[in-house]
Amino acid sequence: MNFRDLGVLAFIIVIVAMLVIPLPTWLLSFLIIINITLSLIVLLTAMNMKEALEFGIFPSIILILTLFRLGISISTTRAILSQGDAGDVIETFGEFVTGGNILVGLVIFLLLVIVNFIVITKGSERVAEVAARFTLDAMPGKQMSIDADLNAGLISEKEARERREKVAREADFYGAMDGATKFVKGDAIASIIMVFINLIFGLIIGMLQLGYSFADAANHFSKLTVGDGLVAQIPALLVSTATGIVVTRAASDGNLGQDIIGQLFSQAKLLYVAAGTIFLLGLFTTIPDWITIPIALLLALGAYLMSRKKEENPEELLEMEEEQVTDTLKSPENVVNLLNVDPIEFEFGYGLIPLVDAQQGGDLLDRVVMIRRQLALELGLVIPVVRIRDNIQLQPNEYRIKIKGNEMARGELLLDHYLAMSPGDDDAIDGIDTIEPSFGLPAKWITEEVKEEAEMLGYTVVDPPSVVSTHLTEIIRANAHELLGRQETKQLIDHLRETHAILVDELTPTPLSIGEIQKVLAKLLKENVSIRNLPVIFETLADYAKLTSDTDVLTEYVRQALARQITRQYVQDGSKLKVITVPAKVEKMIADSIQQTEHGNFLAMDPQDSQMVLESIAKEVERVSYMEQTPIILCSPGIRMYLRQLTERYFPQIPILSYNELDANVEIQSVGVVTVE
Repeated sequence: MNFRDLGVLAFIIVIVAMLVIPLPTWLLSFLIIINITLSLIVLLTAMNMKEALEFGIFPSIILILTLFRLGISISTTRAILSQGDAGDVIETFGEFVTGGNILVGLVIFLLLVIVNFIVITKGSERVAEVAARFTLDAMPGKQMSIDADLNAGLISEKEARERREKVAREADFYGAMDGATKFVKGDAIASIIMVFINLIFGLIIGMLQLGYSFADAANHFSKLTVGDGLVAQIPALLVSTATGIVVTRAASDGNLGQDIIGQLFSQAKLLYVAAGTIFLLGLFTTIPDWITIPIALLLALGAYLMSRKKEENPEELLEMEEEQVTDTLKSPENVVNLLNVDPIEFEFGYGLIPLVDAQQGGDLLDRVVMIRRQLALELGLVIPVVRIRDNIQLQPNEYRIKIKGNEMARGELLLDHYLAMSPGDDDAIDGIDTIEPSFGLPAKWITEEVKEEAEMLGYTVVDPPSVVSTHLTEIIRANAHELLGRQETKQLIDHLRETHAILVDELTPTPLSIGEIQKVLAKLLKENVSIRNLPVIFETLADYAKLTSDTDVLTEYVRQALARQITRQYVQDGSKLKVITVPAKVEKMIADSIQQTEHGNFLAMDPQDSQMVLESIAKEVERVSYMEQTPIILCSPGIRMYLRQLTERYFPQIPILSYNELDANVEIQSVGVVTVE
């Protein structure tokens, strides 16, 4: 605990002690001045802040200062009633402010109470209630706006987190201010009650115990009561004013004084009107000219200077902007920022702006949110932010998708059309021939009038946003392994450590480094195997990492451990797994072509043999393409990864499974065989 913490704690203890322990009058005078000073500092702070959250501790300060004032009032009441004296400060206020006239002092005190209680406190209380309600009502919209900006790539994850924290702090602040204004209101009421207590009981004690006459008791205790009331109301008025400023303050680039001068006196013509009005007021009324004419002249002079400044400002502003742009272009930071590469980018021509413009009905940003959530559930990978931007170099209706700065796909959309995919080879409807971008199927762009007819004929009809969403989803899914780097792997490991700390500690940093774990996970993602079940993956790696550090071999062990998951991925409930099998002859050909080196094993197959195997696979895949199920090639575990190496360039979408990767309960049906002459 540092010195400042001890100071605040000691201050709270002093406040509590004041409520029960009689204090000497000299200490009371000192504490009264401290109270006025603190209240003045609070008011000045409120006036110089740019937004309410800069003074986030203000509700607590209101409570502490209210207790402090009440403690002083209780102590002064005790001193007035028990000693007939409350210190030099109260006596000075009683004499100086009242000018020796008790009635004047009472009137001034009542005016301060009325201004504080009815005007400032009441208004601040209402504003705080409305601000708290509106802030809470606006929270969901603000959160959605932050998510939309994040998904659009306008802000980073860190900025989004900071904005969410700011929204939460705003709600907490205005909720606390709603309650804190009740302290100010209660303090004003308590001050009125204490004045009556001091007056009534002061008269009683003065006449019965101290032997004063009624006139002497009234004069003495009235002066002390007025002084006590004033030294309590002046700090209360300062804090109430600060409360009103805080709850009515909107966020801006300047403090209160700058905003008032900048906004109230920003238009020269209005000052000319005000100057003329004041001048005419002095001219046609009995108000002395020595009052109105100087004020009118000052307003006119201010208006003249402002108009002159505005005439000079455009050139100065233009020069400043040019200098700023030049400095920015010259700065090394500007070049460094250009080095950043976005993981995922979606660029579109100006004709596709309605897709992302919510005011025009575009919902692509919301769809991107759903895509990231869907892929996170399917793949077990946190998909990075998708940077969405327009690109004037593209055709108006064209878009493209980039992964780590490299273009992976592009397509064209007709926003006023629908994409219709035929269930057969017939051309039953009229439309613009095209290719469905996600899967390369023949399709047509049709108009709204033909849509219903196409659906009745069995066509699959989708709108342009769905076409883009599907295309983006497939591109991200196909390249998910490129999005998983060491940093992302570290985040997955840290997340797993929260629930499986022992498992993580056993696996990393030894026997496997983060880089080796990343390679295994990337190999799984490359073959569309979800890594969501990290505990099973890490358990398997922990078991076999002691035997080998070859990431290819470790990946095969992990695939076998995920047999049920992989099987469910390709088999519907109750259906058979239709496969293309690899005979022993072809497996032996592949096994004999495996080369073992100190850097790992790889396939060095004769080009003629490779060509025959690939042609046979292509023939069998085409023959079974009529089936709704994705064709799967089934082979023995020993050659699976080498067969994958052979086929991934030509048949990246065809899964290669081994017998050990199938659930024992699944029924297998062979629909083809890879043959070699």
